[in-house]
Amino acid sequence: MTAGRRAVVVGGGLAGVTAALRLADAGVRTTLLESRPRLGGLAFSFPRSSPVGELSVDNGQHVYLRCCTAYRWFLGRIGGEALAPLQRRLDIPVLDAATGRAGRLRRHAAPVPLHLAAALATYPHLSPRERLAAARAALALRTLDPADPALDGADFAGWLRRHGQSPRSVAALWDLVGVATLNARAEDVSLALAAKVFRTGLLSAPGAADIGWARVPLGRLHDTLARRALERAGVTVRTAVRVRALHRLPDGGWRVGTARGEAPGAAGTVVLAVPQDQAARLLPAGALPDPERLARIGTAPIVNVHVVYDRPVLRRPFFAALGSPVQWVFDRGEAAGLGPGSGQYLALSQSAAQRDVERTGAELRARYLPALAELLPAARAARVRDFFVTRERAATFAPAPGVGRLRPGAHTNAPGVFLAGAWCATGWPATMEGAVRSGQTAAREALARLRQPHGDTPGESASVPPLNA
Repeated sequence: MTAGRRAVVVGGGLAGVTAALRLADAGVRTTLLESRPRLGGLAFSFPRSSPVGELSVDNGQHVYLRCCTAYRWFLGRIGGEALAPLQRRLDIPVLDAATGRAGRLRRHAAPVPLHLAAALATYPHLSPRERLAAARAALALRTLDPADPALDGADFAGWLRRHGQSPRSVAALWDLVGVATLNARAEDVSLALAAKVFRTGLLSAPGAADIGWARVPLGRLHDTLARRALERAGVTVRTAVRVRALHRLPDGGWRVGTARGEAPGAAGTVVLAVPQDQAARLLPAGALPDPERLARIGTAPIVNVHVVYDRPVLRRPFFAALGSPVQWVFDRGEAAGLGPGSGQYLALSQSAAQRDVERTGAELRARYLPALAELLPAARAARVRDFFVTRERAATFAPAPGVGRLRPGAHTNAPGVFLAGAWCATGWPATMEGAVRSGQTAAREALARLRQPHGDTPGESASVPPLNA
């Protein structure tokens, strides 16, 4: 097989695994190189020896929506659909620590936008006037085109103010959803990305925002099952291999230089599915017209607080909080392997966590345990058997106004070299969906260059599969 029919994918996160699968499925001999000892990128699991026994801990809580058609394709491709099911219907319990009131954001089977009308009309965390204003803003949001370059330079908070949204409405509704999906608050979010999230997730189809999450450790999906799928497809997977450089060969191919000199052989296609700073270091000179722009794509942190109580304190699988430092709380006991009668393991997902990421474990314990007790009365009498924190300082790219014009496409000016990663120009924020879509796009462009039929790229349809309403 010639170098032109060989590919090397650098990076074993969702983008890299997707690109490798698509290339191999099209008959390209593919090698995947990952610097870590496992696959999964920033959505992974690790073992923890806890006072309650051995746990398999996710570094962070990751969810997807029914409208995430590319990630749903990915789950199906690796055989993991049943392990990360979707809600039958969107249902988000929302607890307000300041008032003690509980509410829900729950959809009905009515057509858009009536599917959320009843939930908004009875949402106790907004006044009647705020609910009416929120409905009007949602209708106005439907008229925006996320692909409009003018929206990229505007901030979401300014648009919300111009459409009559009070600070309480922003906190109790728009940021409740936006912080979790965009990893930034409205004032720090590009209007284009906000429009993409809310139009696609809440205003495209009745069930578009139904939530899915893994009922097993993420490592079982993104490492174990993904590796198995890659190997079945004929991909050579090599972990703990750090790529240092790309070298152009006289015949026009590429040699991938590694830290220990373990070159995988000449390749006609290279996909760099790594964070933007690593891509900038690896790209050959002239590969991008403005390579410095990659350094201008900021990053944003996420902190996850993990608490194991000696008894059950939460009856729901998850909830969102208002009037509290707590954002979203998930019951992860069964997924992590917590034995029956061993208590309850809760994971707190804290996005836009620029302050928390610098706090010590002791400071976070003092901040979040009382906040949980305020939200969950049963936690007040419970004993904490384990407490620990996971931090991702560069969990996502920062969705700031203007980021759209900085995000590159998959194509580069270096023949045969392509980019993938959630930070690329997918139109989506930094989500698992965006990562998979970027891998699909990189593979599609690589196959087009090879004049290799690639069929339809799965998951890119704007439509949402039929619902069991």
